[in-house]
Amino acid sequence: MSRPAPPLPGPAGHEPPVPGHPAPGPAADGPAGLDVTGLDIDLDGTPVVRAVSCTVAPGGWLALIGPNGAGKSTVLRAIAGLARHRGTVLVGSTDLAGLRDRERARLIAYVPQAPVLPPDMTVREYVLLGRTPHLGYLAHPGARDRRAGEESLAALDLTRFADRRLSALSGGERQRVALARALAQEPRMLLLDEPTSALDLGHQQHVLDLVDELRRSRRLTVVTTLHDLTTAAQYAQRLVLLDGGRVAANGTPAEVITEELIARVYAARVAVTEDPEGRPVVTPLRKS
Repeated sequence: MSRPAPPLPGPAGHEPPVPGHPAPGPAADGPAGLDVTGLDIDLDGTPVVRAVSCTVAPGGWLALIGPNGAGKSTVLRAIAGLARHRGTVLVGSTDLAGLRDRERARLIAYVPQAPVLPPDMTVREYVLLGRTPHLGYLAHPGARDRRAGEESLAALDLTRFADRRLSALSGGERQRVALARALAQEPRMLLLDEPTSALDLGHQQHVLDLVDELRRSRRLTVVTTLHDLTTAAQYAQRLVLLDGGRVAANGTPAEVITEELIARVYAARVAVTEDPEGRPVVTPLRKS
């Protein structure tokens, strides 16, 4: 197998391990809940997120929704440790402020909206980068790391693509490869920034169904940003509606997705109905 390339920027590659200190094992088994309290974020001196608080139970799915510029991706990046912030972010009972980047990467795997996929790297090499937080200084992937990589490839039906160059993948395949790298980290929580933004309807459903299946089978807690309100209501148990960097509503899909709130936050005319399972369905209304 080809030797993996150096770690890419991101939670798994911000800082090298301390020389002579082997990487400790994975975090305690089982999902961990998320508790965000009083999150404030400034970008270039401008306040963009203020007093955001939210929670998600272990093994649950929380979706951050809101119009463009509401602060969804910024909040997700702060949880991932990629945006300077004030406030408290707890995963289980662990305060993330006290963790090194590689320790945080064992708890949380973050997949950005447009992940960097080096074109000449193979799928297998890229997925193995997810093992970076578990490797000692200058260590090469061992048997356990390779097994974790192969299991991640199999979980996302990518084994047959393992030796293919990343440049040869379709959009849907690239999305699955990014998820496979995240799974190879063996995290307790997945952070996904608009995981379906570049996909057609069928591939959107496939990716989100896959995330939900992985959440259940791998006992993961999932936090996503999503633009489509109906999609968010279909998959997430709790929603946080952001408006201008602040929480406009926080609760179950039925509590958050209402015609009144959507009209106020999005300045949009919609009808909100229910699907057979009682989940909200949002239909835009044309102006008469």
